[in-house]
Amino acid sequence: MNHGIFSFISSRRHAAIVVFSFGAACAGAALAQDKPTELRVLTHSSFALPKPLLTQFEKEAGVKLRISKAGDAGEMLNKLILTAKAPVADVVFGIDNALAGKALAADVLEAYAGPAASRESLAALPAPLVPVDYGYVTINYDKAWFAKRKQAVPTTLEELAQPANARLLVVQNPATSSTGYGFLLATIGALGEEKAFDWWARMRQSGTKVAKGWSEAYYTDFSRAEGGTRPLVVSYSTSPAAEVFYSKDKITESPTGSLVIPGAVYRQVEGIALVKGGGARVAAGKLIEFMRSPEVQKQIQTEMWMYPVDAAVARAEVMKFAPEPAQADAPTAQDVADKGAAWVARWTKVVLK
Repeated sequence: MNHGIFSFISSRRHAAIVVFSFGAACAGAALAQDKPTELRVLTHSSFALPKPLLTQFEKEAGVKLRISKAGDAGEMLNKLILTAKAPVADVVFGIDNALAGKALAADVLEAYAGPAASRESLAALPAPLVPVDYGYVTINYDKAWFAKRKQAVPTTLEELAQPANARLLVVQNPATSSTGYGFLLATIGALGEEKAFDWWARMRQSGTKVAKGWSEAYYTDFSRAEGGTRPLVVSYSTSPAAEVFYSKDKITESPTGSLVIPGAVYRQVEGIALVKGGGARVAAGKLIEFMRSPEVQKQIQTEMWMYPVDAAVARAEVMKFAPEPAQADAPTAQDVADKGAAWVARWTKVVLK
């Protein structure tokens, strides 16, 4: 009898253990399901969106973003190519039309078939890139610097190549900077390859400075920066609007201007894409759709200082200081794909060596 009682208690205890184990397993599975998917995102250093907006996306999508900034877009793409056998990201943002050919040739991107891939856009990119924003590479100038010296700003590439102007300019290295690469392409698109490199040789002889990337050029060498000495810098048509937006004082005019010089304006389109060999495909797709959402399209104007590709999204008020240039120059997409690497190599030889 005692044996029987013992057997009954043991059975109850075993059943309780089984039930507990099953419950714990279910709870663990629920926790595993509730745990957000980690999404590795590779971007250029200028990527920026409000933290509350990113947090809201993470919560609603069940995603935990791990954003890695890899310098300028050119550096970012180089990193993507070098790590192709062991991808460091699941999705990449910031490859533009100037770098698209290089990315496609390296076969580091993967097709995406979600709604954003076929949505109407003000600017286009070759698949599998999905366009997110666009802007214009232009030369910016320090208004006060020129006004103080009563010196006219250059209006043509020929005037810019004159020693008095060329030594005032800082450009970015096209080998490491998408901004610099866009500017190089604009000169080739306007002048043709041979005349463009003759022009670049004159710029070097006349003292034009080369920076590694946009941040260094704008925040270190440009005369608007503390200690900067160059009143001309290759930047964007939206940079004057950013100067107003971030000004500590309530100013009604930008201290900088954007020069629409024929042959010195390049239309840049940035996109997002799946990284070949990456994971978290569902989460990555959610991010791609998120980047084309109205809220993101609104915020990129005063966060990354680009124009939205969604025509239905209103322009921010401060963008009145950033009118779109009426013209831009570039070689054909096929020429960029076929000759882009050779042009950068030639530029390096002409300008740096």
